[in-house]
Amino acid sequence: MVLANNWFTEASKESGVAFSLHLHDKVHEEKTPYQTIAVYKTQTFGYLMTIDGLVMLTSRDNFLYHEMLSHPAIFSHPAPKHVLIIGGGDCGTLRECLRHRELVSVEQVEIDERVTRLAERYFPELTEANDDPRASLHFVDGIRWIEEATEARYDLIIVDSTDPVGPAKGLFTEAFYRHCQRCLGEQGILVQQSESPLLHLSLIAQMRAAMTAAGFSFVRTLQFPQPVYPSGWWSATLAGKGNELTSCREQALQQCTFPLQYYNVDIHHASFALPNFVRQYFAQQTTKED
Repeated sequence: MVLANNWFTEASKESGVAFSLHLHDKVHEEKTPYQTIAVYKTQTFGYLMTIDGLVMLTSRDNFLYHEMLSHPAIFSHPAPKHVLIIGGGDCGTLRECLRHRELVSVEQVEIDERVTRLAERYFPELTEANDDPRASLHFVDGIRWIEEATEARYDLIIVDSTDPVGPAKGLFTEAFYRHCQRCLGEQGILVQQSESPLLHLSLIAQMRAAMTAAGFSFVRTLQFPQPVYPSGWWSATLAGKGNELTSCREQALQQCTFPLQYYNVDIHHASFALPNFVRQYFAQQTTKED
């Protein structure tokens, strides 16, 4: 992180890229038992939240991430009722899930309560569904939660985590995915943010391999733009138990009455169409494993 001349810059030395936002000022900063959280008012992207100097979200473009992490998986499940979100302290993914009236319960497990409390203050549009009677917020360790959860408890598990460092590192392991697989029902789906296809392709391939090794029958990766994340190109990876992840409930999606800024039927199908270099890389990794 670099702050100079009212510009916030996140530089990724290993990939040789950086992203900057022009600031008005810093409005909050605190160190919690887990991390350092800061909030800035930007010139053109609304509020910016960072954790340990890395961009987490902005007011202007968070809808891309939250819609694509939640709706494709929900509409891919034939009859979702019970959802678990691990991470997601800003509550944007929780809000998107709760737009689906067919969901009976959405549990969110976030290790750092301060992320949520600051989101309530600076991103109230994301936390507007927190009082929904179907929502339950738990401020505990998500890895321990999934280890202790009962079998087949959820239809969908969404891992809305930070990068695979620090407290989030354990959310990208085969052991964690095995517990998720156990806790999902027969048609259950796991979806997790999986970084940039341009900069982190090896990580995505490792995640896919670990999900398969953990017992998931089907794995697919989708892509979407995310301007404030490294390269501006992001992804999420889905793993299904008995769900082939090749179709969605199109009629329900076309008839949904809640607002969607990015996601629609065409985006659903197009997002799973991966570029040739990504397909070739995944195929090479599979060949090496064989």
